[in-house]
Amino acid sequence: MLESKTRKVPTLCRICLAHCGVLATITDGKLTKVEGDPDNPMFKGYCCPKGRAIPDMQYDPKRLLASQKRQDDGSFAPIPSGQAIDEIAVRLSRLIAEHGPRSVAMYQGTSSTAQALATPFALGFLEAIGSPMFFTPATIDQPGKLIALALHGYWMGGDLDFEKSDSWILVGTNPVISKAVGVPSVNPGLILKRAQQRGMKLVVIDPRESETAKRAALHIQPRPGEDASILAAILNVIISEGLYDKDFVAENVAGFNALAAAVAPFTPEYAAKRAGVPAQQMIEAAHLYARADHKTGMVNAGTGPNFTLRGNIIEYLALCITTVCGAWGRAGQPVNRPNVLLPAFTPKAQPAGPFPAWGFGEKMRVRDLGMSAAGLPVTALPEEILMEGEGQVKALICMGSNPMAAWPDQRMTQRAMEALDLLVCIDVQFSQTARLADYVIAPKVHLETPGTSYTCENIKYYTIGFGFPGAYGQYSPPLVQPPEGADVIEEWEFYHGLAKRMDLDLHLTAYYGFSTFEESPPLRVRIGRDDTLDTQELHMKLCSKARIPIEEVAKYPHGHIFDVEAIVEPRDPDCTNRLDIGNPYMMDQLAGILKGDSPTRQSDSEFRFRLVCRRHNNFMNSSGTQLPRLNRGRPFNPTYMHPDDIAALGLASGDSIAVSSRHDAIPSILQEDVSLRRGVIAMHHAFGGLVDDDDKYPSQGSNIARLICNEAEYDPITGIPRMSDIPVNVTRAPVPA
Repeated sequence: MLESKTRKVPTLCRICLAHCGVLATITDGKLTKVEGDPDNPMFKGYCCPKGRAIPDMQYDPKRLLASQKRQDDGSFAPIPSGQAIDEIAVRLSRLIAEHGPRSVAMYQGTSSTAQALATPFALGFLEAIGSPMFFTPATIDQPGKLIALALHGYWMGGDLDFEKSDSWILVGTNPVISKAVGVPSVNPGLILKRAQQRGMKLVVIDPRESETAKRAALHIQPRPGEDASILAAILNVIISEGLYDKDFVAENVAGFNALAAAVAPFTPEYAAKRAGVPAQQMIEAAHLYARADHKTGMVNAGTGPNFTLRGNIIEYLALCITTVCGAWGRAGQPVNRPNVLLPAFTPKAQPAGPFPAWGFGEKMRVRDLGMSAAGLPVTALPEEILMEGEGQVKALICMGSNPMAAWPDQRMTQRAMEALDLLVCIDVQFSQTARLADYVIAPKVHLETPGTSYTCENIKYYTIGFGFPGAYGQYSPPLVQPPEGADVIEEWEFYHGLAKRMDLDLHLTAYYGFSTFEESPPLRVRIGRDDTLDTQELHMKLCSKARIPIEEVAKYPHGHIFDVEAIVEPRDPDCTNRLDIGNPYMMDQLAGILKGDSPTRQSDSEFRFRLVCRRHNNFMNSSGTQLPRLNRGRPFNPTYMHPDDIAALGLASGDSIAVSSRHDAIPSILQEDVSLRRGVIAMHHAFGGLVDDDDKYPSQGSNIARLICNEAEYDPITGIPRMSDIPVNVTRAPVPA
């Protein structure tokens, strides 16, 4: 018997944007274990359950090892990847010739982070055919971040280091679980514990006592939908008591008087009445955050507040609090997130000023929606597919995405998917959306491809609080081969294959954040239709302007924190730019909140509860929900409810229930959760099947998107509908047979 050969190899996880440094155990060429890498200088051995489950994902029996084509009877049969691309190219060419380039759209999901080359190639392909129809989750996740940043302006000195700050405010975000905004994702639980031990005054605003809220010096637990009122009240206290940084405001800020007037009616007492919390908590939050005797940190909001139809104003007020307190990188300070695989730039202690938030680019044919700083509105895409006439979308390519699980208004989404002339999914399995596709392209996954920290580094430009806190970089070559006999390709190969068959040359663009504000313009790389390409060479091309050459980064297989001298430079003497905290549109939003009837709506007798969203530590959106190692025998998303509310309804934890909104109803399983505020229920998004799969909810969960109507309530800029703080009822339902 031959002796097994086992080796441990450092690499990086690519399931989410944290990109944790991990160790892969490979036995006889097969990936057998993934764990945290104790020799990684940034993550120091940390790895979440999703990363540890990579081997299960790699060898999941449900993984597609060959591309699939829908047959005339609705079933699927394997098809060689080259033949699938041949046929797709013919059908796309025919649609473009008959209906124009706009008839082809593309949706990029969060799983594309695993394939750093996928987005440049996808955008290059759309540019080559002349279609502007590129959509991302940015308009159905946290679009308020991008809208607010555009109206407020960008600070060229960068954000602050969480671990060097003495105060911070988090609104509706739980980074211990989400690994997202605010607390660095390099081990958020440990970082929060250390912050607590050193006396950081963390303020968390959340209707649930989340894992993050348990670490807070002050947890404000309001009614859902009142985050803007609370932030306005905190600003009221900071301004009225003179706790703001007067010198910073005088030199760098416009609109201070307008903001002061707009928040004046939001007294702590008024906000307390609306939010159902003690007025003293707003006063205490302002004092904890804006004390003059410590290093003030920043304010970050999460997905939940952005789902409430007030994401724009919530994110804007978060920036306003940060700005009036001068909580930005100052001259002489080290840059918190210096570039490594991105080009070097000169950080300066000055504003770049506001930039266009909407009113430019492609217009939708529906609801007067169009391009914004957050991109094209995803919720308009189903209508663009269903609406006949010039400009109708006929073909959709889904990359790293699952619209049937992620998009709001699931019934409309399914009608749209079924109405397409051509639906192509690049997916590792038959997801809900892939089940409706004409072709499913089977890709390589995770450690079968090279990995780079480039994507996570670049995300810092999305909003404050993202990215690596330091000059960190990592590159890893492929570590394992796909299973024997598999016909799988890298995602970029699909687009290059289409280009070759459609006689197109591609131009890849590597965007470096807000390149207008920095010295380095976007890098353009021409890819010929007949070029012979190599993945590693492509990574090198797209990182050819890196501060640290990718070849140098690759010398450190465990990742490396580079010795980069990046200091915030002083303000230019002739700089006249200012950060705008009194934008008229946003001030009107605040005035509209004052006119609202929140107390009446919250006591609405027709709908007793408010449904809010909730993150899960084991799943990245819909990815992994059916994996036994991650769902641990519970492949459904329960409805969490306070035990006193359960008792008042005469129900018990584990009962089958129906959750109904004004739009629709879904079945679910009840679970008690004492961490929730009474009157609030919570569910995880991205579970469930197709619209006719309700009876399967114990084995696959239910889709919250069914409760949401795209056209009833939506933001007029980004089109995001009400996706949290949804008025609902809960009633007993029969147990499925």
